[in-house]
Amino acid sequence: MRKPILFIALIALGLAGVIWAADPDPGALRDLLARLEAWRAEHPGVLPAAFFGVYVAVVAASLPFAVWMTLLAGALFGFWGALALVSFASSIGASLAFLVARYLARDWVRARLGPRAARIDKGLARDGAFYLFSLRLIPVVPFFAVNLAFGLTPMRAATFYGVSQLGMLPGTAAFVFAGTQLGRIESLSGVLSPGLIGAFVLLGVLPWITRLVLRLIEARRRAARWPRPARFDRNLIVIGGGAAGLVAAYVAAAAKARVTLIAEGPMGGDCLNYGCVPSKALISAARAAVAARGNAGLGVAGQAQVDFPAVMAHVRCAITAIEPNDSEERYRGLGVEVLRGRARLVDPWTVEVDGQRLSARAIVLATGAAPVIPPIPGIETAAPLTSETLWEHLAQLDAPPRDLLILGGGAMGCELAQALARLGAGVTLIEAGAILAREEPEAAALVRAGLEADGVRLIEGRVVCFAPGVAVLEDGTEVPFGTLLLATGRRARIEGMGLEDLGIAAGPVIETDDYLQTLVPGIYAAGDAAGPQQLTNAAGHQGWIAAANALAAPFWRFRAEAPIPHAVFTAPEVARVGLSVAEAQAQGLAHDVTRYPLADLDRAVTEGEGSGFVQVLTAKGSGRILGATVVGPHAAEILSEFTLAMRHGLGLGKILSTPHIYPSWSEAAKNAAGRWRQARVNPRLLALAARFHSWRRG
Repeated sequence: MRKPILFIALIALGLAGVIWAADPDPGALRDLLARLEAWRAEHPGVLPAAFFGVYVAVVAASLPFAVWMTLLAGALFGFWGALALVSFASSIGASLAFLVARYLARDWVRARLGPRAARIDKGLARDGAFYLFSLRLIPVVPFFAVNLAFGLTPMRAATFYGVSQLGMLPGTAAFVFAGTQLGRIESLSGVLSPGLIGAFVLLGVLPWITRLVLRLIEARRRAARWPRPARFDRNLIVIGGGAAGLVAAYVAAAAKARVTLIAEGPMGGDCLNYGCVPSKALISAARAAVAARGNAGLGVAGQAQVDFPAVMAHVRCAITAIEPNDSEERYRGLGVEVLRGRARLVDPWTVEVDGQRLSARAIVLATGAAPVIPPIPGIETAAPLTSETLWEHLAQLDAPPRDLLILGGGAMGCELAQALARLGAGVTLIEAGAILAREEPEAAALVRAGLEADGVRLIEGRVVCFAPGVAVLEDGTEVPFGTLLLATGRRARIEGMGLEDLGIAAGPVIETDDYLQTLVPGIYAAGDAAGPQQLTNAAGHQGWIAAANALAAPFWRFRAEAPIPHAVFTAPEVARVGLSVAEAQAQGLAHDVTRYPLADLDRAVTEGEGSGFVQVLTAKGSGRILGATVVGPHAAEILSEFTLAMRHGLGLGKILSTPHIYPSWSEAAKNAAGRWRQARVNPRLLALAARFHSWRRG
């Protein structure tokens, strides 16, 4: 909302500057208007017709003059005449741009709009013509982009025209009114007249008022099926005791709202009990085993003795040590009402838990996700393990499994395969495509080499069926195994919650808008249940966004947009934030790629760890970071600097100008920024600098 206010302020200051530069006495403006009025009296109808035609052409061509012409129309034709003229001209011009995009320039428009077109497609599919109406009332997307993007949609031209005519009317009226006030300036002090100030204040507050009214209309429209309670028992109900749910409940309690947290599974969710904590504890033990074996390149050799029950005891101790942070006792101490049981949505304000009905103004669904068991024939006979059953199975073993088959080459599959192989397990990893397919190909190749070096057998192929102790690939190859672990993705836990009865769309994740609200106002989703990134740090971020939006609605809300970093804790480690090269290309974003090899980093040289790189994507011709990938030791820590820079709009130049400790791994970020700067040094400026210094020497 700051941008419209700044834009309006600039208009006001610009007009004042134009008036002062032209003539300190605004009589010049009055004289111009008087001459135009006299000419119009002699040629009735010509000036309005010409103005109308030019206005239509300007809008149809997506030229940035429509605002100024609207102000001028108010000064020339008065409020009602200008409102009629501009309202029809703008709608006709917008419709022409719509038709040009649809029939003459589809490819050019799609390339120019990039991800904006996809967002509009999604909004139209969700809200229909009401979405266009909201965009016309609140200009969060430039009008020219709306005109062009909707030409790529299946919306009828007549519908587009009618909705545009109605939706643009309030904003047009506000700008026309401002134009009428400009036409009444009698002196320079008139720029600060109450009428003109009021006109620009109206332009500033109109988006806020319109946004609030739209939210209320939308909420009533979507919740009209259910009677709204006269009062509520609580401000917020949070369903789920994982990262997203715990953060949401914490935020609500810190804001002194009455909040109830309903948890069916163990507190702490998947991260504490089945994911992040146990897997990283296992990885730490595996790294210790590698360290005990020494490094011939550093002149150290040894032999590791792995006590597997002690390793699993370490895993259990790590969970136990962190459990109090996520416990019922802690959250009750914070003021959160914690209930155990399975929740079901009755209506947009009511949740039933084991026969007890609770009401709240808003609800946050943070139910997490469950492992996906792929529909492969015979898989049930293989008694597969998942992330939820693996740890109990391993805790019962005296030694690592000798014939483990892992299905799935994502982060989880690669991490567990390498860690268990380093601890002495026999591991085969099967991936239907390529391992770590979402990461940069060079990063995935280094991880692949690391896995193979640690003894993991990698197979790329699709399993078509299972027989007792055997996985059969599509080419007929049979892969024997003793234990099967599935790492084939996760799906939102929503079964039996009543989402279908409320019309809340869900697939692998629950569908939400940019503010984490579902199709039912007042019901939000966060964390693994909402996606798209099923990460603990993403869940925590979404948890506080969902809670803040639920408590502040309809008066204020925050977008759930932030660069979310992620890491694959293999050796080498892979960490990324923002876009990959393939993603930037798919979105049609012009970009530059800068790569810095860790072999050139002094700290890496001293530790004998030269494999890996830092890669940064920047907007073409600037230092604005679009994405960064780090591969190598401490990649997750090195990446944090790029995440901070992206979050706060700091370019590579800021990283380059920041002193870093020498020698340190963090210097990799600064050195990458230095590579970016070196590639953009202007040789002509260097030549001029050389001549300047030569002149200074005399």
